Amino acid sequence: MDNIYIEYNFTILPKEPATEILIAELGVVGFESFVENENGVTAYIQKQDWNASILEDVFVLNSDEFDIKYSKKEVAQTNWNAEWEKNFSPIQVDNLVSVRAPFHDNPNLKYDIVIEPKMSFGTGHHETTHMMIQHLLNLDLTDKKVLDMGCGTGILAIFAEMKGAKPIDAIDIDNWCYQNSIENVGKNNCKHITVLEGDVGLLENKNYDVIIANINRNILIADINVFAKCLNNNGILLLSGFYQEDISLIESEAVKNNLSQLLIIERNNWVALKYGKSKK
Repeated sequence: MDNIYIEYNFTILPKEPATEILIAELGVVGFESFVENENGVTAYIQKQDWNASILEDVFVLNSDEFDIKYSKKEVAQTNWNAEWEKNFSPIQVDNLVSVRAPFHDNPNLKYDIVIEPKMSFGTGHHETTHMMIQHLLNLDLTDKKVLDMGCGTGILAIFAEMKGAKPIDAIDIDNWCYQNSIENVGKNNCKHITVLEGDVGLLENKNYDVIIANINRNILIADINVFAKCLNNNGILLLSGFYQEDISLIESEAVKNNLSQLLIIERNNWVALKYGKSKK
């Protein structure tokens, strides 16, 4: 007998960053699959794991910053691969990097990243991930020690290894992201990535040549000082997960921590900043 699922259809305004936050919070309470669409996201949970108060701990639903509406219904077991095949298209970055699911054909570009597109953030479709790949394309990562903080699917850590970085730490506070990153590291035959579950508390006495942090604005502002302490002299810090209008807030914190802005990439009002750390 097929499992019965509860399907929630969420319409979200504005879509970002609310969609990312919503998916993360729904994952914590037991939702197991998500399909994004132009209006928001469809989320699935097995009926046996569902209860009438399941959304009470999904705090983004009560945020004044977003307008989120939803409906729900029971559905029979869904073929998740078929759903992803319909809704997840492969992408290419600067005609050099392909990001695809295992069921997509390999376009034979210089770099080919295979991501199992479950519910973790970072398939390359979001502007921030796309821009971070562009930043990494322009860096010489050979034998550089790299941190991917808030790694999501592990996509940026995987790409860093493809560009010669080693060793690499990939860290995420979300258990699903942690598990998905381990899976994707294996799918891409990576040998130099250590995936860890946790937050900046894991960074004590660590040091890196390059730090990648594609998170949200408030977490970045709180953690820039930690990143700066962990960054070697002449190291590079890549930050994304925020809008153009947030740059001044990020910049203010960066300057306090001896970081100099080197480059801005912008895509649909999202930005990715490159900072350098110089000797005092």
